[in-house]
Amino acid sequence: MPVTRTSPTDLESLYAPLSSTGLDTAVSVILKLRGETCDIDCLYCFEKRKESPGGARINAAQVHRLGSIFSGRPLSVELHGGEPLTAGRARIAEILDALAAQPNVVRVSLQTNGLQLDDAWLDLFDRHYPELEIGFSLDGDALGNSWRVGYDGRPTYPRVVEALKLLGRRDRQVGIICAVTPYVLGRAFEVMDNLAAFPAVTTVNLVPCFDATVTRSTAVVGSRTPASRTLQRRAIGPTGPDWAVTPRQYADFVLETAHRWVASGTFRRVKLEPVVSVIRRLKGLRTRSCHFSDLKCDHILTLYPDDRLGSCDELPWPQAGLASLGDVHTEADVADAQDSSPLLRQARSLVTKCMTCDYRDTCGAGCPAVRLRFAAAGDEDAYCAHRMRLIDGVAALLAQPDHPSGVRCSRLRWRPVHPNDMHHVAAFLARWDDPAALRPPARLQASAHGNINTVGLPGVHEADDLDPHHPQWYEGIEPGVRPVVEVLTAGWGTVTYDSCQGHAYDGVPEAEPRFLSVGILPRDRVEHARTAARLCRVAGRAESSLPRTCSLVLGRSELTCRTTGRVYPTLDLHLAPAAEATSTEYFRDLDRAVKVLTEALAETPPAPPSTNCGCTADAGPTDGGQQ
Repeated sequence: MPVTRTSPTDLESLYAPLSSTGLDTAVSVILKLRGETCDIDCLYCFEKRKESPGGARINAAQVHRLGSIFSGRPLSVELHGGEPLTAGRARIAEILDALAAQPNVVRVSLQTNGLQLDDAWLDLFDRHYPELEIGFSLDGDALGNSWRVGYDGRPTYPRVVEALKLLGRRDRQVGIICAVTPYVLGRAFEVMDNLAAFPAVTTVNLVPCFDATVTRSTAVVGSRTPASRTLQRRAIGPTGPDWAVTPRQYADFVLETAHRWVASGTFRRVKLEPVVSVIRRLKGLRTRSCHFSDLKCDHILTLYPDDRLGSCDELPWPQAGLASLGDVHTEADVADAQDSSPLLRQARSLVTKCMTCDYRDTCGAGCPAVRLRFAAAGDEDAYCAHRMRLIDGVAALLAQPDHPSGVRCSRLRWRPVHPNDMHHVAAFLARWDDPAALRPPARLQASAHGNINTVGLPGVHEADDLDPHHPQWYEGIEPGVRPVVEVLTAGWGTVTYDSCQGHAYDGVPEAEPRFLSVGILPRDRVEHARTAARLCRVAGRAESSLPRTCSLVLGRSELTCRTTGRVYPTLDLHLAPAAEATSTEYFRDLDRAVKVLTEALAETPPAPPSTNCGCTADAGPTDGGQQ
């Protein structure tokens, strides 16, 4: 949907306040129709951990009031719980009619456990809100759903399967929220195949159980303890509950699932999240997922039956509360309450560290609610590391979908180069392999700092695109990087589209130093996979011999053709300053680092595309228990 905003600060580009977005930007409202009330008792349920009273029902008057408060802005509404269908048919019909009557409501969805769903419910939806989107909570297969039980402790999976079959018979579509717990780790293929086998399933959203900080079971109302709560108590130990996963486990599972999603062709019919959101961000597109967008907690509200209006339901309550619905009259009242919220101020403060992160444009700063939990445990770096891992793996999958083993590589990182374009990439590739092609003279000028480009100036400037058959090829390469380019082109047979020997720019205080780099343009996906795996092996061979001041960094990026607009995946290697090393120390040792790198490149043999890269060659498939 359209989005407009005022000129944002850097922080607002990652976390946009409600007041900074235009009135064509939607607000999401989660209606907790019955609060925490539910007809089953999942052991990991975060809503029941809030231990707030349930039983009441949201009514149409509350829905109309919400529509009035945000009358000038689109509303995306989710009917949620607990279990929303416990509100009953009459109340659900009333709610749907109220939503249908409001022109600013642009989307309505229902998140259910599916147990009550039958033909009568589907007929009701068709009568009162035909466009209603349906989502199920289903953790893959029967084993994955072991945490989703009734109060009697018995599994709910068989009944949900019947509801999925019903949706298929009715030609209805459903999105699945699949919680990633230890019961699915190491079984990505089985989980993905099981969900995709249902014709009704069109979306699978893998969400993590990052619950390591949960140390006590949910309180029981009354003197009788349900069997489900007994199971929950047994599952919670001193280091957290048995259903919790680590960020690295979650990232590995998502990437293994993405591998299967592509290899099996399931991507043609089923949308997989968060993979699709990462792909969209890698392509410079927006996504509806708040975890990868600037429309975070200030654009997500939660309403409970007792008029409590708060921020996203994933934030802790009562801290996330903003106001009573009866005390809110305009959108400005909501914005003021958000500005005054200590919890939201803390959430925004966590995003400030993202402003200098290389992944910020793709990651979008993640989920503030989850980051708050990791920050409280002193482990926010683990959260950020798993986001980077997801982005690196999906970037590999995009570049070499026919060889998805690249998603496991931990050395090739997503490091986009800006600017990175060429006049006509296809013509350059064709000329590279054709000695008889016409090659006009190149415009080669050298700066006082050793830059070779068309203008002879320091900094980033246009340079003519040369190939080894060009008579000026040798003089067009800066001397310090020639050994690396020579072994990559003559030795490996790869295409290099850019190179830089590194420039200290001594005596030019306003100029930032540039470090040695070479860009590789694979001819096709097979060459991309083989080259990526080989570069990873080079890094493993060279890293122990490099000067302590220099670090070999391998990156995936993209080269844009200015003529056609087509984007080509690239592989880039950089000799960068190591952590804590100064530029002076780096340039002092750069020649020695180039020698080490050149020898490692020359000594690393090629490998078939099916071969794992250096960091995974001995590890085999991703281990679900890997930390």
